Amino acid sequence: MKSENQETVYSIVGEKTLHELVDRFYQLVSEHPALSPIFPDDLTETARKQKQFLTQFLGGPSLYTEEHGHPMLRARHMPFTITPARADAWLSCMAQALKETPIDEPLRRAVFERLSYTARHMINSEDKPSSYEARKGYDR
Repeated sequence: MKSENQETVYSIVGEKTLHELVDRFYQLVSEHPALSPIFPDDLTETARKQKQFLTQFLGGPSLYTEEHGHPMLRARHMPFTITPARADAWLSCMAQALKETPIDEPLRRAVFERLSYTARHMINSEDKPSSYEARKGYDR
């Protein structure tokens, strides 16, 4: 539990910079051949939820939990085939977005390391698309 005046990644980075990071990240995701097939064409709602989640994940207000309940990340990502290659692609987009956002080292590295652990935890397949993705045409 953090004390009222304890500095967090969120308090250092701030809402504006966090939103810039997420917006740039999803711009990169939308252009990535391994990732764009598993994301909706309109990433507005996805980005909004990611902003809520990262706010909470980085020590800010519990915006995600207040609106959506416990994150349950792995369960929420199970309908999608997340291979090691897709996790790497996700991390590549995040690394690029972090480099382009005004977040200084060593904070940038710390954020990336936390997200790397989370991305690896999301891996749920080695190769083939889920039946959900195949039905939706996301199996490219």
